[in-house]
Amino acid sequence: MDSESGRTFLVTGGNTGIGLATAMGLARRGGRVYLACRSAAKASQAVASIVAATGNAHVRFLPLDLAELSSVRACAEAFLATGQPLHVLVNNAGVAGLHGLTSDGFELAFGINHLGHFALTTALLDRLAASAPARVVTVSSDSHFEATGIDFTALRRRARIGAAPRAYAVSKLCNVLFAQELARRVDARKVTACALHPGVVASDIWRRVPWPVRPIITARMLSTEDGARTSLFCATSPEGAVRSGRYYGDCQESEPSAVATEELGRILWERSAAWTGS
Repeated sequence: MDSESGRTFLVTGGNTGIGLATAMGLARRGGRVYLACRSAAKASQAVASIVAATGNAHVRFLPLDLAELSSVRACAEAFLATGQPLHVLVNNAGVAGLHGLTSDGFELAFGINHLGHFALTTALLDRLAASAPARVVTVSSDSHFEATGIDFTALRRRARIGAAPRAYAVSKLCNVLFAQELARRVDARKVTACALHPGVVASDIWRRVPWPVRPIITARMLSTEDGARTSLFCATSPEGAVRSGRYYGDCQESEPSAVATEELGRILWERSAAWTGS
């Protein structure tokens, strides 16, 4: 199956979990796939496994640490230097259940799940538009329904003990708002932007949850292959099947939280642009 032959995809966190399953599916369809992730060792293993499973040799690694904005900029520059078009950017990587700050001083879930992806997307936006029709697919979560808003001052400090789930929900709300606002700011004839809920998946996003708790949490979750279905749908479905600015779950359009308003999306974009220098 070579339905995506000649098209180029970049998947963040493509070395493990849903990202690996997504990259595998794209490579199986004949796409040229870049895995943007932090661990070179794990990325090398992932590239080898994808090539072996699909026979597609057009799989590459790009170093990316979403918790460090200088690394995000370097990743974008490295991709741009390849001269390749970019037809689909899959903002997939994420963390949950962690306490800490990014190297730039942002709450960890917000910094990795939203702000790093914001900086990467805006740095690649001209290349996406030049490769039209192109898409930006951002993996959010139904956890965003648990967020009642965004406390922007809290984004500059470490989440309190016990508050990590709330911080995660806020970061996933930011993913939805980002996709909506991006859709308002770009020509939909050139770049389509959407966010999605992959389902509750037993992925490596839970890898730092303590061991006695982790297997209990993940026991009834979806496999990563099932979790990648909606990402692949949003990335590869025919033109017109995915509407810009919309939210998807189980391979179909769904309603996001009522908290995801145009006003909040505009404020988040302006703050994110100022914080990243975009």
